[in-house]
Formats: sequence, structure tokens, C-alpha cells
Amino acid sequence: MFSSISFIGGGVMAEAMISGLLTDHIIAPERITVSEPREKRRAELAARYGVNTTIANRESAQASDLVVLAIKPQALVRVLDELKGLFRPEQLVISIIAGGRLGTLCEGLAHQAIVRAMPNTPAQIGAGLTVWTATPAVTNTQRDNARAVFGALGKEVWVDEEKYLDMATAVSGTGPTYVFMVLEALIDAAVHLGFPRDLAHDIVIETMRGSILFAEKSGLHPAELRNMVTSPGGTSAEAIYQLEKGSLRTVLSKAVWAAYQKSRLLGETVGKAEPRRPIDQ
Repeated sequence: MFSSISFIGGGVMAEAMISGLLTDHIIAPERITVSEPREKRRAELAARYGVNTTIANRESAQASDLVVLAIKPQALVRVLDELKGLFRPEQLVISIIAGGRLGTLCEGLAHQAIVRAMPNTPAQIGAGLTVWTATPAVTNTQRDNARAVFGALGKEVWVDEEKYLDMATAVSGTGPTYVFMVLEALIDAAVHLGFPRDLAHDIVIETMRGSILFAEKSGLHPAELRNMVTSPGGTSAEAIYQLEKGSLRTVLSKAVWAAYQKSRLLGETVGKAEPRRPIDQ
């Protein structure tokens, strides 16, 4: 197991990872270092979790045997330049940067032991899903260390090809957005019927929660579950007719495809310096 961990960036997902690691007693707070440019944020993390904080990325990166890149995509070029050639061969770098491809990271850091991961928003409450892959240079021990980190966020899924990360971004990474929008629409529909908004919220949340748990535990295909609650000429049949008439499946498919294409585009641009424009004579 790794003895120390550093985070380059102290945002929401970095905090979720820190909280999970400490809750699961995987590592002690004094073995965690976070580099973060905002003084207020550094103070918050130090007070809340007892971790070490610094403004210096290089200091943070050198402090640990496992380093997590948790910065915004637009900051990657600058951070790669700052950290290039700094890592020791035995250090593992984990990137949760959207669009940050392994090739870009390996070249930009001059380092080969890198894991690329896509966690999603429910990781903030330990119910996330992280899809991840790694370069060939990552050892079995380092993979186990990565699994321990991702396990602190919820469930983890290993994929053997990086192309699945773009797909995961569109399905699981962006997935909570689709769910939240459906929740919002159902709550608004319930309010339209006459429910008070707080009661509509509770009814919809519990209905969604119970349906998901039922689907998980039953092991049945969603189509089978839908048929179980759809009586001929009943309310479900009428509702499904309107959903199909409104092309719900097509709209969701288009949304996932659009997110996938955006993820691929990010992979072509994130971490790449913009070409210099010629100076007009």
C-alpha cells in the first residue's frame, strides 16, 4: 500500500477522494499533501481534514509516492510544463482530468507510470463509479494502489483500452446529468398535477431510488421490468406511449453521443499548447 499521496489541485473531486481515503482509514491525514493556489481553499482543507497544504505544485508532487492530478483541463499545459521531468520512476501518477490522454500526460511529464480515470459526481458521497486504465509501465502493486484510491469513492471498473474512457465519460461521467434532469422533469410534472414541491421531490426521489434498487437486485432486463408494471390499457401503457411518441430513447441516445464526441474533442486539445501565430510584419 502507498505510504503517502499528493493532490495537485484541491477541488471538489480531490476533496471527495481525500474524504473517502480518510473514512476508509486507508491513509492518515498527515500523509496527504494538497497543492492548491487559493489560500482560502487550502485553509478549508487543512481545517476539515488535517492534511498538509501548499501553494507549490512541485513540492506537493515530490512529497509522495502516489500523485493525483485533479486540476481543470485548461490548466494542464501549465502544470505539465511545471512538473515535467520531476517524477521518480517508482512514483505513480493518477489523472482525473477530463480529456487528458495518456500519451499527452506521458510526454508532457516525461513519465511512464500513469493511470487515467473518470470518476463521477456521486463519488462525493462514496457512491461513485470510476472507470480507469493504465499505461503498460504501471506495476501490479501500483494498480492495487489505484484500486484502493478509487474504491474509496465507490465502485471501480478497469478497462484495458483507453478508448473506453471517452465512452465512460459520455455514459457514467455525464450520466448523473441525465438522471438529475429526469428527476427535475418528474418533480415539475408532479407539481403541475398539484403536489407541493417538497412533497413532489420526496415522492420522485424515493420512486427513483426504489426502482433502481429493484432493477439491481432483480437482475432482470429493464424491458422485462417495464413489462411487469405495464398493464394493457393501463396508466403505464398510456405514459409509455407518450414517451415513445416524444422520442425519449432517441433524445437520450443523441445526448450520450454528443457527450462522447465532446470527450474525444477534448482529448485532441487538452494538454496541447496552442500553436504560435506568426507575427504580422
